[in-house]
Formats: sequence, structure tokens, C-alpha cells
Amino acid sequence: MKILKYLFLFALLSFVALTVFVATQKGDFSVERSKVINSPRSTVYNYLNDFRNYEDFESWSVEDPTIKMTFANKTSGNGASFYWDGADGKGNAITIKTKDGENIAQKMHYDGTQADVSWTLKDTLNGKTKVTWKGKGTMSFLFKIYTALHGGSDKVIGTIYEKSLVNIDKNLDYETKTYAVKVDGVVKKTETPYIRQTFTSEISKVNKNARIVIPKLIQFSEANGLSESGKPFIIYHTYDTNTGLAKISICLPINKEISISSGSDILSGKLTGFDAVKTTLTGDYSHRNEAIAKTTAYINNEKIIPDLSWSHLEIWTLSKLDVKASSKLVTEIYFPIKPKVVPVVTEPVYAPQTASETQGETPTSEPRTETRKEPVKKKPAPTPAPAPTQEEDSEF
Repeated sequence: MKILKYLFLFALLSFVALTVFVATQKGDFSVERSKVINSPRSTVYNYLNDFRNYEDFESWSVEDPTIKMTFANKTSGNGASFYWDGADGKGNAITIKTKDGENIAQKMHYDGTQADVSWTLKDTLNGKTKVTWKGKGTMSFLFKIYTALHGGSDKVIGTIYEKSLVNIDKNLDYETKTYAVKVDGVVKKTETPYIRQTFTSEISKVNKNARIVIPKLIQFSEANGLSESGKPFIIYHTYDTNTGLAKISICLPINKEISISSGSDILSGKLTGFDAVKTTLTGDYSHRNEAIAKTTAYINNEKIIPDLSWSHLEIWTLSKLDVKASSKLVTEIYFPIKPKVVPVVTEPVYAPQTASETQGETPTSEPRTETRKEPVKKKPAPTPAPAPTQEEDSEF
């Protein structure tokens, strides 16, 4: 019995000693990990900038099926946020500052633990990206105990970062490389009324700008009692790869033509029907250049005459607003072309026929060829030979 008391006392003293030890330790932590990701920097940035992707790569979320994530209306860019709740606790994160394609700054709270989180992206050789993930903050008392028992904050948090970075690389490698380009051929695009915003954009930022503008167009449509009649699309008035700039109209198709008063940053218009070569890109937007190249090659091979008065049209059949997986995106690309000129066949002109010519004949659709009959010349009658003389008769 005394042994049990001693064991209990020893356990109690050990717990008190551990508590005192943990309490005297600094609660601050700073953890940093880096990894080269086998994807372009713009693709990695867009992936990390959208909180909807975090449940697919955060190791603690992937390994714990009890965690439930809740996303706000805004999941990417400044002010984006999400929340999670699981058996081990609950927390939230918010994006406070971004620099397009370069870094993302966030704040995270987790059961009393607070951290400033940063992502830094740099280009490396062969189109890859070095990602540096850093967390700096203050641990809660319970988290200090947990890290003290598991090798320290750098090991505990660092392991989470390392596993998550591996998941990012694996996910993006699959999502980026899984794609298909199909040239569908010549089609007719029907006319469509729409509302739009028109401006000049860097080609690399068109998709980012579209994700900002399209929700505004949807909100405008709902506020004015308009009905959407299709998926959002982008008209490329110009597409200059030398300057990297494009003049674009980001459009939302609506059910009727409308007039908008002057002073609004949203305008209306109508897309006139046109002939086009259609190409379907299934997969990440980074393969758009390949889709355009294949379309151009098809136009040249088929000796189709392009309409050079504007560049092309892209319809977001399935966009990031609909799905989060890049491999499931669907973009329809339409390149305007000159309609084929159909040769006009002139009907043959038929000369009227007389009754005598058609009497007894069956009408036919074939043109009649008239044969002119030449008059037959009669041979002159032979001149009678002179009667033989007597001498000729007495020849025998």
C-alpha cells in the first residue's frame, strides 16, 4: 500500500516539475521549412492563395478525418479566411497581405496559439518554384506541454510543414500535368447579350482579374433582376505576346439586351454571331498557350482564313468558381474566322421552242441543242449520149 502511495506521490511531483519546467520555458516559436515544388510559380501562388486547397495539403487535416473546415465567401486574396473544428481543437486563419506571385502573409489562431505565417515563392531552374513556409508566434500552455513532450516546437511544427510541402508538390504535379487539348473544328457561335468590364491587363493576370470581376458582374445582374444565360466569358480584343498585354472584356451573358446609364463601370453589349474554330482545354490555365498553338496550326493546315479584327473568345465552362481541382477546369476557346464564300451556280437559260419542234417529244430538263440542217444539193441530170453512127453499129 505504501508503495502505491510513493508511486502516486512520485507521479504527482513529476507532473508538478514538468508543469514548472514548461511554465518557465519561452512560449515563443519560430519555424521555417523550404522545398522546391515541381510547378510554375504562378500555379503554386494561385494554389496557396486559395484556402479551399488547404484541406487537401495541410498534413494535420489530411491525417485527421474528424476535422471539418468551413470557408467564408472570400477564400483567396486579402481578407480571405477559413475555420476548422476537430477532435484536437479549433482555429481559423486569415490572409492579411499578398504580393502577386511572390508572397502571402497570414494570421493563424489555434486554441490559444497565435502565429504570423508567411509564404515566399522564388523561381528556380526548369520552371520550378522554391517555396519557403515560415511561422512565428506564441504557443498556448497546453501546446507548450505537447511540444515539450514531443521534441520541441521546431520538430513538431517543422514536421507538419515538411509533410504539407510534400503534399503540395504531389497535388500540383498531378493537377498541372493532367490536361487535354482538343480542336473541335469549325462551329457557329450564336449572338449573346452581356454585361462587361473592359480594360487592358497583363496576360498572366487575366484569370486573376476575371475572378475579381465576375462576382461583381453576378452581383450587378442579381441587383437589377437580370438572368444569366450562360457561363462567363472573356473577349480578347488584342493579345500581344511581345508586350505581354491584352485588351479584354470580361463578360457575363444575360437573357436580354439592356441599356446602362453613363457613369457605371459596368457596361452592356451584344456579341454578334460569328464563325469560329473551337478548341476545348480541359485542365489548368497554364496550358492555354498550347491550346492556342494547336488552334493556329489547325487553321493553317485547313487553309482557313482567320478574322484578324479581334483575337479570340474564351468561355469558362468550368472555372475555379465551380471546382477547385485544376485538372477539372474546362475552357472553350473560339478563334473567329472568315465565313467560306459559297460559289453561285447560274441556272442555264432555255430558248423557247415552237409547237412544231416539241410536237411528239417528251420534255426534258437537259438544255436542247439545235442542229441546223443544210439544204441538199441535187446532182444535175446526165446528158444523154449521142446515138451511134452506122459505122459503129457494123463493128462486128
